[in-house]
Amino acid sequence: MKIVKILNNNAVVVQQGSKDEQIIMGRGIAFQKRCGDSVDHSKIEKIFARQNNQLFDHFVELIQQIPLNILLTCDRIVTYAREQLGPLQDSLFISLADHCFGALERKRNGITLHNRLLWETQHLYPNEYQVAVYALKIIEQRLGVSLKLDEAGFITLHFVTAQLQGDMQEVTQVTRLMQEMLNLVKYHLCIEYDDRSLRYQCFVTHLKFFAQRCLSHTPLSSEDHEFTEAIRQQYSVAWAAAEVVGKHLTQHYQHPIQSEELLFLTLHIEKLRKEAQ
Repeated sequence: MKIVKILNNNAVVVQQGSKDEQIIMGRGIAFQKRCGDSVDHSKIEKIFARQNNQLFDHFVELIQQIPLNILLTCDRIVTYAREQLGPLQDSLFISLADHCFGALERKRNGITLHNRLLWETQHLYPNEYQVAVYALKIIEQRLGVSLKLDEAGFITLHFVTAQLQGDMQEVTQVTRLMQEMLNLVKYHLCIEYDDRSLRYQCFVTHLKFFAQRCLSHTPLSSEDHEFTEAIRQQYSVAWAAAEVVGKHLTQHYQHPIQSEELLFLTLHIEKLRKEAQ
């Protein structure tokens, strides 16, 4: 591995033969080194391969701004998150590192950022939130800084963003819309949710992707009108609640709801309704 660019004392861009460039990080890995020199393999702590040119360029910029200990801490968090949540976008590392660096700077300067979506985040994304809470423990253990749970809420949305393949603004909108739909069903049917139940979690998962389709105006691929009509007649109470949601989406989001969307929404609502009886 030959150094082709020195980013700072702890990071270099290297190339081996005809392979794509890689970023190598490690404490003092570029100390007394020049372009063309070989890398000391014993100092390597993280390798970032070029898979996407834009992502690679963002990472180069990030490394030049953020201390190595924060980058390695975020890398540990991302590894843990993937172990717990499954596949996540590669861009998560960059967005998370940028956020954590900002959070640590705010902490150092005595600035508190209140998370207005914390309650919704805790209840709509419980698995992601628990991973985010553990991320705060990793930060405290490795960096010696204790952050408030507001930050766990923000980190949760980064995880959800990496799952949904959207951006943070879209995820915030999805979260708000999910809460609106949950409230519409809750008050229409006069029920209380058990947010620990499997049926509630399945409903929330459905709403997460439904809300994303709604905001992006993406229709489902096909419809089965005969089956839809059977569901409408069999589960008329749940269907009426789903229609309330549909009217809300049409009026406030200019998204006319498809009959197949109503079908799936009705099936989830019916299960919740029976559970609440």
